[in-house]
Amino acid sequence: MKNSTSRREFIRNSSLLAGGAMISGFPAIKTNKEAMLKIALIGSGSRGAGAAAQALKTSKNAKLVAMADAFRDRLDSSYTSLTKVPGIQDQIDVPEKHKFSGFDAYQKATELADVVLLATPAPFRPEHFRFAVEMGKHCFLEKPLASDAPGIRHVLETGKMAASKGLNVVVGLQNRYDPAYQEMVKRIHDGAIGDLISASCYYNVGRVNLVPRQAGWTEMEYQVRNWRYFNWLWAGSPAGLQIHNDDVVNWVKGGFPVKVEGNGGRAALSGPDHGDIYDHFFDEYEYADGFKLNSQIRHITGCWNKGGSFFYGTKGHGGLKDGFKDYKGNLIWKYAGKQENPYQLEHNELFAAIRGAKYINDTEWGAKSTMSSIMGRMASHSGQLIEWDAALSSTESIVPAKLAWDADPLVMPNEKGEYHVPVPGIDKV
Repeated sequence: MKNSTSRREFIRNSSLLAGGAMISGFPAIKTNKEAMLKIALIGSGSRGAGAAAQALKTSKNAKLVAMADAFRDRLDSSYTSLTKVPGIQDQIDVPEKHKFSGFDAYQKATELADVVLLATPAPFRPEHFRFAVEMGKHCFLEKPLASDAPGIRHVLETGKMAASKGLNVVVGLQNRYDPAYQEMVKRIHDGAIGDLISASCYYNVGRVNLVPRQAGWTEMEYQVRNWRYFNWLWAGSPAGLQIHNDDVVNWVKGGFPVKVEGNGGRAALSGPDHGDIYDHFFDEYEYADGFKLNSQIRHITGCWNKGGSFFYGTKGHGGLKDGFKDYKGNLIWKYAGKQENPYQLEHNELFAAIRGAKYINDTEWGAKSTMSSIMGRMASHSGQLIEWDAALSSTESIVPAKLAWDADPLVMPNEKGEYHVPVPGIDKV
C-alpha cells in the first residue's frame, strides 16, 4: 500500500465494487426476458415522472400499472405528462382505481407491481423501501435515501434483506452509470493526473421553487408541498443537490469521508414560509488517508453558477466537462465517446438485471454517500467537527413520529410565520 501504483490498483478494484453491488453473494430472482413487468410509481413529482418514463423506455414488455403520491393533484399532473411522452402511451395502464393518494398510498400501489420506483422526498424512503422489499419487489431508489442517521441505518438493513431475497436495487445517482464518468474514474485510477491531492465539488444554482401557502392547508401539508425548504424533508442541500458530485469523489476514493467540518447559512432566505434550510454551504471532508474534498453549494438566484467534480493530482487537474490538463495547460485527456443519457442508462441496467443479466444492489454505497452528505449538513448546522462513526450511530431523528395531515411537524412556525434556523455553536446535532 506504500507503493502509489499498488494504492491505485487497490482503489480501482474496491471502486468497481462501489460502482456496482457491494452487497452480493445471494442468488438473484430471474425474470423471463419476455415477461411483462408491472411498474408502480411512488412519488409523482417531476423526477418521479421522469423515472417512470425511463423505466417504460427500457422495453415494450414493461407497463405502468399504479401511481401513488401524497397529493392527488400532483399525481394527476404527472399522469397527464406521462401520457404525452412519445413512444410509451400504450404502456401506461393506470385505471382510476390504481391511483392512490395520502401517506399510505405507497402500500396500495406497491402491492400491484413487480418493480417500484421510489421517488418521494427523502424521509419516506426508508419505510417505503422496507415495505417494497418485504413484499418481494425490485426497487429504484431516488436520492437521497434518508434524512437522518436512523433512516440510513434502516435503509442499510433493508438493503441486506433485498440481497437475501435476490431483489435488484438501483439508486438514482446516475453518474455511476454514465460511460463518460466511468472512463474518467478509470483514468484517475490509472494515474492520468498522478497521485491525487484533493478534490473540489460545486453545486451553485438558482433558488429552489416555493409553493405559496394556501388557505385551508395544515402545517404538515404546507411543509410537504414545500419539501425543499425543510431539512427533515429535503435532508438539506448537501444531500438534496451536491450528493451527485460528492458521490463521484467517494467513487474515485473507493470509500467515504471519515470527518467533516463546514460553514453555511442563509444569505437570501428570510421571513415567513422559507422553512429552516440554509441557502449556502461550504464543507471540507477528510478521508482516511488525509485526502480533502472541498464541497461548495449555493442556491441563490442572480449569482455565479458552477457545477461538477474536479480533481487535483501531482501531474494535472480537471473534471469531466473540460477534461484533464497538466499544470502548463496541456490537455492530458478528454472524453471523446458517445454522450448518453445516464438517467436512462440506470433504468436500462436495472431492468436488464431483473430479467437476469446480472445482480445489482446499490443500497450500501447509495446509503453511505447519502450519510456523508448528511454529515456535511450536520457540521455546518452545528459548527462542530463531525466524525463518521458518531454521525452514523446518532439516534436523533428529525422526522416526525406521526405522519398525518393533522399532525404537527417537529419544526413549527412562530407567531410571525418564521421557522427556527440552526445556529452554529448553539444548535446540537
